[in-house]
Amino acid sequence: MKEFLIGTGGWAYFQVPGITPLTAYSKVFNFVEANSTFYQMPTLREVEKWRRLVQPDFQFSVRAHKSITHTHRLRPVPEVYEAFDRIRQICKLLNAQIIHLQTPPTLDVDGKMISDFRELLSTVNLSKVRLALEVRTTGSEKLPVELLKIMQENNVIHCVDLSKGEIPAYDSDILYTRLFGKGRHNIYQPTDEELEEIDRKASSSNAEKAVMSFHFVRMYKDAARLKTYRQTGKFPMVTKSTGITSLEQVLSDDAAFPTTKRNLVSRQGWKLFDLTETERPHVGEYLERLPDGVYNCLADVTNKLESIVR
Repeated sequence: MKEFLIGTGGWAYFQVPGITPLTAYSKVFNFVEANSTFYQMPTLREVEKWRRLVQPDFQFSVRAHKSITHTHRLRPVPEVYEAFDRIRQICKLLNAQIIHLQTPPTLDVDGKMISDFRELLSTVNLSKVRLALEVRTTGSEKLPVELLKIMQENNVIHCVDLSKGEIPAYDSDILYTRLFGKGRHNIYQPTDEELEEIDRKASSSNAEKAVMSFHFVRMYKDAARLKTYRQTGKFPMVTKSTGITSLEQVLSDDAAFPTTKRNLVSRQGWKLFDLTETERPHVGEYLERLPDGVYNCLADVTNKLESIVR
């Protein structure tokens, strides 16, 4: 059977009273992408503490520091080798198998970039750690054949976003996907059908291991939804009620009034609610049916939608 690692990009916001966030997180998930290492290198003592807070079989991946990808842009310069050495030490302490590299959209994937990356891969000391490369470009063009060849020759995993319909350019023993969704940046909540499709793609790949790092704005809940589906074959409800009561509960979280229909759709439409126990559409599908105008309170909205949402 394929090994599935389901988790999120970080644990800092996983708050449970009386328990450190990482310990609480590790009781729910079996994997986390250490995301903070992109912004600031932790001390090795801090990293050792992370490892002690989780079970022996809990798995980490580590994001490469931004100095590697964004400051020095994968060039084979001393600062990049130094940063890689520190990341490699972090991986060793965490027993992490994968370093994630994310290029900035402003980095042109041209001959110079490919040449620099080739030299870097041939000279950097990674020990037994694998690289997962996520190339963010400003366009939708395919990656150059020469870059893909270098990646395959160096056993680099092609990191993609299955939630956006991306697929790896070549088969690998590990599928690594970072999930942001179809909204602006990560402001999105995937439907049950979308999560089911993500699971289908991961399950049908030739990879021996599927690593799924959720980055949706409600990443903990959405990762848990997929985990529950894989364990039970059913998706959990996102609220404690159904119909108009569920929609009201979702909007009451942070909807500000007075507001217009357009603002409601823009700011709240990405969320899910429980139409029934088995149907979870986006709130925006129903907010679009509101008459144009200003709404002074939540009751103004629910009164208009009560006959539609049953």
